[in-house]
Amino acid sequence: MPAPGLDQATGKAVAMKTREDIESYLLRLGLTYEDMGHDVWRIRDNGFDNLLVSLAGPVVVFRLKVMDLPLGRREALFETLLRLNAREMVYATFGVDGNAVVLTDSLPLEDLDFSELQAVVDDMGMAISKHYPTLSKFRVAA
Repeated sequence: MPAPGLDQATGKAVAMKTREDIESYLLRLGLTYEDMGHDVWRIRDNGFDNLLVSLAGPVVVFRLKVMDLPLGRREALFETLLRLNAREMVYATFGVDGNAVVLTDSLPLEDLDFSELQAVVDDMGMAISKHYPTLSKFRVAA
């Protein structure tokens, strides 16, 4: 297996991707985003209210809060999330972070390309549009 920083197919050296590459990909996608500093971008576009994209060492992390956790029926919600992850999800997965249901994904930064980032953003958008009606039945009444 080639060493880190080498193309898997050719064995040639490849340049590590940077925050500028991430921004260039977001621009190419035509997404409206806000640079939050510290290598974090917030996308409020393409059906997203608050998709966070961040660099975490050698990984690009995508995180989207879907909804607050309900006080009741949590076991049913957790079972629904696990079933969706096992049967329906392509790249991203549903999870729980604090008191929120989140959708997350990550990609290695080292050889990240535009189509990979686009696939994750598209997958997350599709997951929200397809599964939010099911998950919203668990939402806390405002």
